[in-house]
Amino acid sequence: MTETLALYPLRRALISVSDKTGLIDLARSLASRGVELLSTGGSAGMLREAGLEVTDVADVTGFPEMMDGRVKTLHPKVHGGLLALRDDAGHVAAMNEHDITPIDLLIVNLYPFEETVAKGADYDTCIENIDIGGPAMIRAAAKNHRFVSVVTDTEDYAALLEELDEHDGQTTYAFRQKLALNAYARTGAYDAAVSAWMTGALGQEAPRRRVFGGTLAQTLRYGENPHQKAGFYRDGSSRPGVASATQVQGKELSYNNINDTDAAFELVSEFLPGNGPACAIIKHANPCGVARGETLREAYMRAFDCDRTSAFGGIIALNEALNAETAEEIAQIFTEVIIAPGADEKAREILAKKKNLRLLLTDGLADPLTAGLMVKQVSGGFLVQDKDSGHIDMDDLRVVTKRAPSDKEMADLLFAWKVAKHVKSNAIVYVKDGATVGVGAGQMSRVDSCRIAARKSHDMAEALGLAEPLTKGSVVASDAFFPFADGLLTAAEAGATAVIQPGGSMRDQDVIDAADDAGLAMVMTRMRHFRH
Repeated sequence: MTETLALYPLRRALISVSDKTGLIDLARSLASRGVELLSTGGSAGMLREAGLEVTDVADVTGFPEMMDGRVKTLHPKVHGGLLALRDDAGHVAAMNEHDITPIDLLIVNLYPFEETVAKGADYDTCIENIDIGGPAMIRAAAKNHRFVSVVTDTEDYAALLEELDEHDGQTTYAFRQKLALNAYARTGAYDAAVSAWMTGALGQEAPRRRVFGGTLAQTLRYGENPHQKAGFYRDGSSRPGVASATQVQGKELSYNNINDTDAAFELVSEFLPGNGPACAIIKHANPCGVARGETLREAYMRAFDCDRTSAFGGIIALNEALNAETAEEIAQIFTEVIIAPGADEKAREILAKKKNLRLLLTDGLADPLTAGLMVKQVSGGFLVQDKDSGHIDMDDLRVVTKRAPSDKEMADLLFAWKVAKHVKSNAIVYVKDGATVGVGAGQMSRVDSCRIAARKSHDMAEALGLAEPLTKGSVVASDAFFPFADGLLTAAEAGATAVIQPGGSMRDQDVIDAADDAGLAMVMTRMRHFRH
């Protein structure tokens, strides 16, 4: 790359934007630098209304916009102006022969396809919002970044003008390279959004090719550990959660904060606020306490009393707007993040004293029944599956023991089942009176999860000054079947009186017989919730 090519002046710009944020100011700044403006449709009209001199692309191509605007920039005089190599004699000769003038700057942002899909538009409306000419021009300009600058994001307008100021109306090769990278990432993400939408619209469970795109929300200090680089990207989904939340206060979220906060919010969203306040406390992506209460404060305190040790430095998710009395209690210990649909002013004032605590407000809960995609990288590829939106109700349950659960036991069983769905396998969850009292997570043996949960319950009872373990009189949920009766008997020894599990083991009858012998009630869901 010679010095001559490293810097290249802007003489002519083509502007065609859907999002017109900052357009007038940008165009005025370009015009003041002597840059000729070309434009299309609504962009051209807006520039003229602002008193700027602008040439219609139709006047350059000799063809009017047609077919409801579907065809306007797909023409050799546009693409030749973008693609021509200025230092190639053959290209220059072709431009001269066909009256093609170079285009040095392309400013394009695309039809709002992602926004259209997010609004729930019908199939035909989504199709009409697929941009064709825009991506074609962007790709052409990006390919020819030796000479052409291409801007696809309104966020880059200021950087462009700073570059022109710094280099006397010219752009550097390094700057054009960066713009080209952004441009190809934008068209890639756009095509990914179209592909993902069409995959869903056509009901394709495993399309031949999968593509994903996102927009950088935050460059993270590091990943799970300081030696790992990381970034946080938004996928454009309208689903309430950590990606769409407003951070009211606190330090920047870390990689682990984001991961754990997502786990907490997805769990608490299982509990609709119409059925009462609920709180979930998460540590390392696993629940260490989940509860309902008559008040939000009570829900938090009952969740906290499941495992106070693990709750220290945890993530708290609430299914209702945070109030002052709950904020006062939470402020008593160190908490990394609170995420909730809202927070009243008094609660915000209380938490403002905790400068490092992050408060995130989502303006809603996530729908636990809505499936999305989960993607996991493996060596040489990636796994894609639907989000676990599996749900059961009373009609799905099968009582398999001689004794059926009481109404109180059944309510706790359903509560425990919702929590077990969000615990790493092998998952065991003890619940009593609408609150977890023991959680065993991520063990290689299911019986070990039963023992660990019971042991933590015993330790917490001692800390609270109680004579009996919290699991006495509880129910227990298992995310997958008991392969042997030992896990179930461990739960019975801990004081559990009823069990919910999927069933499906070759030894189901042995487990049922053991439950009957122990006087346990047991229901089977015929649905498991492995979480790895």
